[in-house]
Amino acid sequence: MKGIIWLASYPKSGNTWFRIFLANLKGDQKTPVDINALEGSPIASARSIFDYNVGIEASDLDFDEIDRLRPEVYQHMAEKSEETLFMKVHDAYIHVNENRLLFPLGATSGAVYLIRNPLDVAVSFAYHLNVDYDTVISRMADENHSFCDHNDRLQNQLRQQLLSWSGHVLSWTRAKIPICVLRYEDMKQNPVETFKMAVRFLKLTQEENRIKSALTLSTFEELQRQEKKMGFREKSPETEMFFRRGEVGAWRDELTGGQARRIIMDHGKVMRSFGYLNQQNHVVF
Repeated sequence: MKGIIWLASYPKSGNTWFRIFLANLKGDQKTPVDINALEGSPIASARSIFDYNVGIEASDLDFDEIDRLRPEVYQHMAEKSEETLFMKVHDAYIHVNENRLLFPLGATSGAVYLIRNPLDVAVSFAYHLNVDYDTVISRMADENHSFCDHNDRLQNQLRQQLLSWSGHVLSWTRAKIPICVLRYEDMKQNPVETFKMAVRFLKLTQEENRIKSALTLSTFEELQRQEKKMGFREKSPETEMFFRRGEVGAWRDELTGGQARRIIMDHGKVMRSFGYLNQQNHVVF
């Protein structure tokens, strides 16, 4: 398998944890990988990737001009690589013009899409951005929401069009590419079988002892230990810790009833499709 495998997610949905597991699986060592040297780094929206491959600094272009060139960057990277590239991405799966996908089919081998209960996403995302819950809930419902879309300073990432949480999920899960969808909750509660499904999709080793070993080296406690000792370069400067709690159902301790109802009202249809709401409209996790 050549080309690019997109490790895609809405922010704070388990993407980093999966990449750490993947690095530990491929490394097959007895000690954990360095969290600051991960597979799929830097993110596909890194300004450095664009500048290097295009030969023009992104700061000399506007957002739409950059977006029109990004597919060429990924096509070039896929053609130049001798092996499969694993690239983290938070952009929604969108067209940059009527006929051109941001992530071109010719460069794409497939995607692993990580999805998490939006109630827990809201809590984790708010801490990541150091903003209040109501602000994040509004952004998660905004079909025009983007990351890094300000011109008041030079940022190390390009604009990323996220859409709403629901729009992001649907953009990837309906994409006409080979895709493996992983729920964060299954990764936490049934890790061996869930990660084994992803490994099978990626056509990597399916030896159960290797998978279990990689999971052991990728525990949340290990990630916190490394971050406390060495820091984590992907951490937002606005937040104290990247690996904060990582729990399923933490929203129950954090959100008001009104905030939870607002998220369910905004995203109930997609939540139901992926098992986050039952037939009685009760939250499952």
